[in-house]
Amino acid sequence: MKVSWRTLSTVLLEDELLDKAFSRAKKAADRVDDPVRVFRVRKQMTRMVQTAADVISNQFFELVAAWPSLDRSPLFDIAMIDACVGCDDYRKNLAALQWAGKQVLRIASQNAKKIIRTGRTELMHDARREAYGRISSIMRQVSSSLLWLSEARETLKRLPKIDPILPCVVVCGAPNVGKSAFISALSSGNMEVNHYPFTTKQIHVGHFMHRRLQYQLVDTPGLLDRPMDERNYIEMQAIAALEHVGSLVLFLVDESESCGTSYEEQMNLLKEVETLLPETELLVVTSKADLLQPLPEMWDEVHAAEEEWNANGGQGEPELPFLLDPKGRITMSATEFVGMDSMRLEIVRKVKAARPNDPMALPEGWHRNDQ
Repeated sequence: MKVSWRTLSTVLLEDELLDKAFSRAKKAADRVDDPVRVFRVRKQMTRMVQTAADVISNQFFELVAAWPSLDRSPLFDIAMIDACVGCDDYRKNLAALQWAGKQVLRIASQNAKKIIRTGRTELMHDARREAYGRISSIMRQVSSSLLWLSEARETLKRLPKIDPILPCVVVCGAPNVGKSAFISALSSGNMEVNHYPFTTKQIHVGHFMHRRLQYQLVDTPGLLDRPMDERNYIEMQAIAALEHVGSLVLFLVDESESCGTSYEEQMNLLKEVETLLPETELLVVTSKADLLQPLPEMWDEVHAAEEEWNANGGQGEPELPFLLDPKGRITMSATEFVGMDSMRLEIVRKVKAARPNDPMALPEGWHRNDQ
């Protein structure tokens, strides 16, 4: 089940929902017209109780139905929810509203019967006030759940939209190694790029087109070289992206160490990422080639080849020469845009090799009824 968090309606809090329910109930009572006073009051009190309960219960049931079921959500979405707000709290607070909706309807039914069974108007008013009091008590019990869901919605609506059908490349590495700059240079994504650690506060997605196919580039928060249980929720978002999406993982290394993380620590992080992704191809790339001293030997040749290819329309998938660092690892410069075209074509080739080419296969999560 795929949901756009941005389209979920605002979660009304306790006072807002009670005001809405009781206001609707008052208007419903005002529309009652009966010349016999006892019948008129009975209808008014019954309608007020039922209308207030219907407004609140419908609000709760619609909210629970609109929020995705974790049992039917993709693994990536579940991991992101768990990293951002916690799956246990997610289930608990939605279940609280489901329970509250049923309780409110039960209260309305019980007190409507009291109103109908008496002929004394003062007792009818008492039954209506009792219903309002009991409904308000239920609302107080779930007020914390409403507040939690309201805050969770604000957090979750900032989550990225990743299409599981399209190719997806996860870009990871230590903080400030140039992930956002790389994606900004390669794609249409408008990343925030600054020269201090943890610029990326959450996962962002950029895109580039190649031969009418859109490729997704997932920019993850910088991962620190420390145990999993010591990581914060921003880092857990990156772990979720690594574990559950990605036709290819690009691990960026800053050999200049201008990122503030030592080369040794970056290599330790690389080993951990490899254990997280035993079945996903991982390509290690040196970033910030313009800071290497001296510049890579092929700098001018690669730059000229890429300029010539672009001048001729940038068609096809030629074997453009790679820019290599002294260790023989592919490198590139996002700021000077050297080695970027050859890097993009290599991404396309590796993603094609990783994606099964079965025209009869259905995307993951699609249902097929075998006859």
